[in-house]
Amino acid sequence: MAGIAAISVGAPAVAMKLSSTVMYVAATGMLSVVNKIQPSQLAEEQRNAARLFKQLQSQIETTLSIGNPTAFDVKEMMDKVLALDKAYPLPLLGAMLEKFPATVEPAVWWPEQRRKQPRSGNDQSHNGWDGKLEEEMREIINVIRRKDEEDYLRLGGKALKLNKILAVSGPVLTGLAAVGSALVGSPSHGSWAVVLGVVGGALASVVNSFEHGGQVGMVFEMYRSNAGFFKLMEESIESNLEEEDLERRENGQVFEMKVGLQLGRSLSELRDVAAASSVKGEDMDEFASKLF
Repeated sequence: MAGIAAISVGAPAVAMKLSSTVMYVAATGMLSVVNKIQPSQLAEEQRNAARLFKQLQSQIETTLSIGNPTAFDVKEMMDKVLALDKAYPLPLLGAMLEKFPATVEPAVWWPEQRRKQPRSGNDQSHNGWDGKLEEEMREIINVIRRKDEEDYLRLGGKALKLNKILAVSGPVLTGLAAVGSALVGSPSHGSWAVVLGVVGGALASVVNSFEHGGQVGMVFEMYRSNAGFFKLMEESIESNLEEEDLERRENGQVFEMKVGLQLGRSLSELRDVAAASSVKGEDMDEFASKLF
């Protein structure tokens, strides 16, 4: 419309210029609101929340099916529900997560790790733990922290920077296009006003299509959530290793198998990764997880 207004005369030119300016101003306001909310990132947050709530529901049902839930179990599940609700709040206003944080931190949807109750009926094999398994778990923590979590935080930082640039550029370009469109036909600013109105609008379309069509906000949230998954694994392993009473730990053999399943590795592969980490240290190129 800005281009047509530049080659028109009389009343049609004024109508075209006014329509173009109003549309650009409306687009600027709408983009400012949409870029603040980040719909794709919000959708990813709620998708993760739904998945984690279903997972928590399964845990509660399993506890009930086993029978005889204790007050400790009730307290633990309540803490998990509250932590999950805090990590992924549903309201948009007031409690909405910061879409452009100053630093990228892993998503945290679990409460602080608590000491577990001692299990009855264990044999005399130290609850499946020994020095070799403890050293293996320490090496797995090092690999997760050094490779997997760090990589997702790095990628999340890049996605966040790109999203910030795109979120600011879109409204700025449409705002400049609105100014240019309003000045079309002015004797002193006619030529550059046309260029500003046309080029600014075209660039704004490209920027907004890339930001929202490319789902950049969703990609950032995905990286942040994946980093949170590895952080949860770290804390789970550390809480077991820091517990001096072996009877309060999860069974060592079962815990090793669970860690392997979460990382997509067999027990032999998990041990190979730990052994490689103990030898190569920071020079190790392999990641702990084979799933993502």
